[in-house]
Amino acid sequence: MVLGSGPGGYSAAFHAADLGLRTVLIERHERLGGVCLNVGCIPSKALLHTAGLIAEAEDAAAQGLRFGAPEIDLDAVRGWKDEVVGKLTGGLDGLARGRKVQVVRGTGRFTGPHEIAVEGPEGTTPVGFEHCIVAAGSSAVRLPGLPYDDERVMDSTGALALADVPGRLLVIGGGIIGMEMASVYDALGAQVTVVELLDQLLPGCDGDLVRPLAKRVGARYEAIHLATRVTAVETLEDGLWVSFEGGSAPAHAMFDRVLVAVGRRPNGREIGADAAGVEVDERGFVLVDPVTLRTSAPHILAIGDVIGEPMLAHKASHEGKVAAEVIAGEPGAGYDAVAIPSVAYTDPEVAWVGLTETRAKADGIEHEVAKFPWAASGRALTLGRPDGLTKLILEPETRRVLGAGIVGVHAGDLIAEAVLALETGAVAEDVALTIHPHPTLSETVMFAAEVGAGTITDLPPARRA
Repeated sequence: MVLGSGPGGYSAAFHAADLGLRTVLIERHERLGGVCLNVGCIPSKALLHTAGLIAEAEDAAAQGLRFGAPEIDLDAVRGWKDEVVGKLTGGLDGLARGRKVQVVRGTGRFTGPHEIAVEGPEGTTPVGFEHCIVAAGSSAVRLPGLPYDDERVMDSTGALALADVPGRLLVIGGGIIGMEMASVYDALGAQVTVVELLDQLLPGCDGDLVRPLAKRVGARYEAIHLATRVTAVETLEDGLWVSFEGGSAPAHAMFDRVLVAVGRRPNGREIGADAAGVEVDERGFVLVDPVTLRTSAPHILAIGDVIGEPMLAHKASHEGKVAAEVIAGEPGAGYDAVAIPSVAYTDPEVAWVGLTETRAKADGIEHEVAKFPWAASGRALTLGRPDGLTKLILEPETRRVLGAGIVGVHAGDLIAEAVLALETGAVAEDVALTIHPHPTLSETVMFAAEVGAGTITDLPPARRA
């Protein structure tokens, strides 16, 4: 039994079926795919692609190409996004049928250690199981005191519905979700203001990676306020009257819509875990063994957002396959991933993996930093985007790759090489001696490794100790 059909859940169910297990998949919504495919990763990236085209057309003026203002058909944009989602979710239905995975629609809650009650449109159905994988995901965090009964106050799901393009949009939260949706609405014509409680956009990411993004959006958005808190939102007929506090807090202001993007919380408290003997902590995370992913009830495993950070679809998918292998008794089955990459699909994109420079300094970890600025990249210059940076965090004695960060166009695609370097225990010389095609953005990873290895020729020689 798999509870939840997001990327982790459907990966677990399909892999379990491939391993010969009779599998049932419970999903409370009409379509498979969970938050990611339906109201998260996929629709947001479809809209971000559209936003990127608009921004790229604007940037082309510097290259001697001038286009007129775009004519935006919001219904067609929405239709494009929905078409992409429909193709993927429909594909999942076909994959489930092909594997003989039985899909049960409804909301599932444990009623005992070997039973889940599924409440669906035709009533409640008890379903028994021998083993279960909990993939119940997470939900958007709500700030207390905001008027959520007003449809002008949105979470990410509401923002992706793209009901309209507001004249003025306030985004509360400068993390990945907030900044991605800010990019979309800015490109579509809204005046965007971002408020972040901490003193940096994309908290947790290294400051030098965030700076190119902050510089670009700072020139495009109406305002960005760091170290600032929203204290009240008052609903008026002609808008939302918002109050702020903080060292650099702006005056009260009126907005047409407010997007609340302050993180996600696990759904561990919504599945009746106590009835199955599954332990859940005070925050709602299901507690699991870090290798086998077994809960306090050994025949029940859990994966994805519901077991802890980072709340990322690719982490959940990997864990789903591991959990299926553990249940199937595959030799050596267990979770042992070295690195999980994070990507903000903003403009420019920001991606990082492994040890960050910020964490290394805070924890007193000895490290070296090897940076390659994209201003020295031929490919970045031909794209008109020299604002990027690629850097590696290296172990001083061995020059083993401990972490990496990239900011720039397509950073999310480029980070995979660094992930592989961490997983295989590669050193800087391994990457530096790997011939990369020229001119490409991928060779900036090689150039950063050459900086670490002391063999770089595309930058001035480093001062010798």
